[in-house]
Amino acid sequence: MSVTATCRRNLRRRTMTVGLCMTTLALALFVVALMLGQAGLTPTEVLEALTGRGDRITNFVVLQNRLPRALAAVLVGGCLGASGAVFQAVLRNPLASPDIIGVTSASGTAGVAGVLLLGISGLPLTLLVAVGGVVGAAIVAGLTWNRGLVGMRLVLVGIGVAAVATALTSYLITTVDSRDAAVAYTWLVGSLNGAGWPVVTVTAVVGILALVALALQARGLRALELGDATAAGLGFRVERTRVLVLLTAVVLAAVAVGAAGPVGFVALMAPQIARRLVGHASASPAAATAVGAALVIGADLIAQYAVSGVNLPVGVVTGALGAPYLAWLLARNDTNRPGGRS
Repeated sequence: MSVTATCRRNLRRRTMTVGLCMTTLALALFVVALMLGQAGLTPTEVLEALTGRGDRITNFVVLQNRLPRALAAVLVGGCLGASGAVFQAVLRNPLASPDIIGVTSASGTAGVAGVLLLGISGLPLTLLVAVGGVVGAAIVAGLTWNRGLVGMRLVLVGIGVAAVATALTSYLITTVDSRDAAVAYTWLVGSLNGAGWPVVTVTAVVGILALVALALQARGLRALELGDATAAGLGFRVERTRVLVLLTAVVLAAVAVGAAGPVGFVALMAPQIARRLVGHASASPAAATAVGAALVIGADLIAQYAVSGVNLPVGVVTGALGAPYLAWLLARNDTNRPGGRS
């Protein structure tokens, strides 16, 4: 067996091990999320409620209050983790993420406009936010396009579009009374407090379809990581493959923002953590999906129970974790090549 084949086999084994470990962690945190609350439940009571054998009150607490929120946390984290892994791989930049290039900012502007101007919530708001993210990405791509998408130009234009979207969002908030502004600001931070079954259902359907589409494009994604010339040499239509892969990542990020608001730094941190656990230059989207799911549901548990009597938005916790992590990444950034050292 050649050295290359041995390395590939070891990489697949490490990726699978990391994915399984992080999925197990996410499942354990998921069960804890169903057990904790004002009415504490045992694992047996949770299992009885999930199988329809619990009493009426336990069934209501588990199935209507805690299960939608826990599922939303897993779905949002998984979608953001996969999206971030794609952006960082395609743009070959460890700091690239939907947060940086304006996708989540555009979604946030659409969400605030929906809340403050249209007065919508729930499923309609989720769909509007998802559309806003896709439109924002289309604007970035349109301003960037010059016979193709160039990674650094895409990041710089995305930062500019994100700044414009943030300014527009701030303007909208200043035009309403303080009560409506507080509601909009809480959503902007990123919160799972309003997660219900309609939102979870839409997020699950769209998110799973997008993840399947991403899995079908895995060969193209791996080729793009090797560089445009190598990808073209392997027979891929480079720009077509890049646009389709990035569009899938945009949909994943937009549907996650639609479910919980712009939960910051997850799309940045999850691929980086997965990459370091796997020990490879790029993160597998599958491993990043599992890491993102564990990250958000763990952060939501901290947000709910770290401070007694205070239910913080999950975005407060991810921001508190992510900002120092971003500073650490920037401090380690190697100026000798774009994207920093691995």
